[in-house]
Amino acid sequence: MSTYKLHRILVLGATGTIGRATVRVLVAQGHEVICFVRNGASAIHPDLTGAEIRVGDVCDLTSLQEHGLGGERFDMIVSTLASRTGVSRDAWAIDYQAHSQILKLAQQTQVRQFVLLSALCVQKPLLPFQHAKLAFEQELMASGLIYSIVRPTAFFKSLSGQIERVKAGKPFLFFGDGRLTACKPISDHDLAQFIAACLHDTDKHNAILPIGGPGQPITPRDQGEMIFAALGRAPHFRSVPVSLLKTIRATLSGLGRLSTRFADKAELAAIGLYYGTESMLVLNAKTGQYDGDATPSTGQETLQSYYERLIRNEIQDDRGEHAVF
Repeated sequence: MSTYKLHRILVLGATGTIGRATVRVLVAQGHEVICFVRNGASAIHPDLTGAEIRVGDVCDLTSLQEHGLGGERFDMIVSTLASRTGVSRDAWAIDYQAHSQILKLAQQTQVRQFVLLSALCVQKPLLPFQHAKLAFEQELMASGLIYSIVRPTAFFKSLSGQIERVKAGKPFLFFGDGRLTACKPISDHDLAQFIAACLHDTDKHNAILPIGGPGQPITPRDQGEMIFAALGRAPHFRSVPVSLLKTIRATLSGLGRLSTRFADKAELAAIGLYYGTESMLVLNAKTGQYDGDATPSTGQETLQSYYERLIRNEIQDDRGEHAVF
């Protein structure tokens, strides 16, 4: 039995891995949870047990009005919704415009609180999706609603893309010496617990909340060593020059002037370059350096244990579009 005050909560992005984990936590706490999902999504992910499922189009204002909020009373909105690709048109449609419409409806129906899953990378915005996220963050902070903007460092699922290639005897790939970047990755469950805590923890209200998982920052080389250790094999690495990705991005950018398809690929290459060269840690605005000690941690699950469970087939690799390499 929950010791918290129970609420009626609308959840957006509920069919993603973090969304599903968040729904499970909220339902377990006893809240009344309504999930607004795209057509067919509830059939793909039937594990939203205990929540009410409503189907519609998050980009369509009429659909949001009629099938989402529907003029009903909601105490809170929790959004783990994000664009799938991160390319400009998707980012502005989902990360900004869809959220902006939802916020206006929330204000009209007197929703009190909005918890937003954002991303730590917006602290150094160089990409369209980062600017789209920041534009909505600004609207949310000025809305008058109680807000919590959660900015996680990195997800376990985004760091598991090389397990199969390593299992197949191939080297683990990284940029430079494998120590160019670092992060404090967090599991879906630990992040879901943190998101749920934003509902009742007043220290998390009207705040931007960077958050990572337990332990010290982890570099790509560390990730590779963890995978080889879990497989019981000696480490085998290969360095990829950062200049190669820069060349690919420049080439695709040139071709992008002739084709939308190549323009999209150029944006994806730019995203890959960003994550390959920028750490997902709190950025010290004065020094311009990333600071692992200043990056908050939470939870119990470690990336090492996640890799071991994946390799033992105790859990499924549910990365979707969050794979690196």
